[in-house]
Amino acid sequence: MPSRSHPRESHLSIRNPRSELMSESLQSLIDSGTKLYLDSVEPSEIDQNLKWGAVGATSNPAIISGIVKAGGFDDRIDALLSEGHDDEAIAWALTDELVSDAEKKFASINESTGGNAGWVSFELDPILEDPDQSFSSADIASRYIELGKQWNAGHTNRMIKVPATEAGLLALEELAAAGITLNVTLMFTADQYHAAREAIWKGAQRAAESGVRSLDQFKSVYSIFISRIDVYTQKELPNLSADAQGQVGILNAKRIWKENQEFWADKNLKLEQELIFASTGTKSKDDPPWKYVAALAGSDIQTNPPATNEAVDASGKKFTSEVADMPSQAVQDEIDAALDIKAMHKFLMDEGVDKFVKPQRELLAIISAKREELTKQA
Repeated sequence: MPSRSHPRESHLSIRNPRSELMSESLQSLIDSGTKLYLDSVEPSEIDQNLKWGAVGATSNPAIISGIVKAGGFDDRIDALLSEGHDDEAIAWALTDELVSDAEKKFASINESTGGNAGWVSFELDPILEDPDQSFSSADIASRYIELGKQWNAGHTNRMIKVPATEAGLLALEELAAAGITLNVTLMFTADQYHAAREAIWKGAQRAAESGVRSLDQFKSVYSIFISRIDVYTQKELPNLSADAQGQVGILNAKRIWKENQEFWADKNLKLEQELIFASTGTKSKDDPPWKYVAALAGSDIQTNPPATNEAVDASGKKFTSEVADMPSQAVQDEIDAALDIKAMHKFLMDEGVDKFVKPQRELLAIISAKREELTKQA
C-alpha cells in the first residue's frame, strides 16, 4: 500500500469525469490526495458536488429530515400512506430511496476505482441507542447485525454506517464477516478507533476464509469527528494557550491517521482502509470555514457539509498536503498535559448519542405531521 503522507500514487488517484466545473481551490484539495465526499444526499447538492469533484457521499437522519421537511417528498409520502405504511416504515423507505439514488450517481466512480471510492453511507437506526430504552448492548448489537444485512442486500456501493458505541463496536466483526463494507461513525478517540479497526479486520479475515468476500474487495472507513472536540475544549479547557486552543481536534485526527497508516501498511491490501474526517465545518466565527479542510488536506476522505465545500470553492486558496504535519512539540505537550481523554470521550459520546437519536425522532415527527397534513387535504 503506498504511503499516504504525500499525494496518492497515480494508480490510486481519483478523477471524477464530471468535475469540469471544479474551482482551482477544490482541484488543489483533490490534487493534494484528499478524496472529497459530501455530507448530504440531497439530489441537487449531489449533482453540484459531483461537478466539484466529489467521489462519494454520506447520509444521516438529520439530512433526511431536512430533505423531507422541505416538502419535495409529499407525493411519495402520500403514496406510502395509501399503501398502509406506518411512520417508521415511511422514514426508512425514504431514506433507502434517497441513498439508493445517490448510489446510482456514484456507481461509475465505484466501478472505475474497483471499490476504492464511489460509496454512499447508510446509517442504521439511531433510536436503538436511545438511553431511555432498556435494551442491552448485546441486544442492540444483534439488531445492528440484522439491520446491516437487511439494508446492505442488493447494493454494490453502499456503506453501512454503525456508531462506535459499545453496542456498535460489538456488531462490527459479524457485519464484516458477512462481507459488508462499513463506515464506523461517532468516533472521537483513539480507543474507539482501535476497537473498531481490530473487530473489522478480524471479521474481514473471517469473510475471506469462508469465501464470503475476498480481501481484494475489503474496504473499511473510520469517521473521526473534528470540530466537536474543539467546541469541547473551548468550554472545558479555557486556559489552553492561543497556540493550542482549536488544535486539539486536529492533533487527535492526525495522530489517529498516522496510526491507521502504520497498521495497514504491511497488510498488502488492494483497497485503502481510510479515515473519514468528519465534522469538518468550523464552529467558531473566528476561524475560516476551511480551517479543518486545510489542516487535514492530503490524504483519506473529507466528508464536508455543502456549505464548507461552497466556501472552499470560493476561497481562492491553494491547498497542499498538511495531514502529516503535526503541531509543535510544545503545543502537543500542553494539550497532553491538560486534556483528560476519558472525560472528553464520555462527554462527547453522551452528546453524540443524543445528537444521533434526536434527528431520527424528528424525522418520524415530520412524517407524522405530513401524514396529518396530507390526510386533511384528501
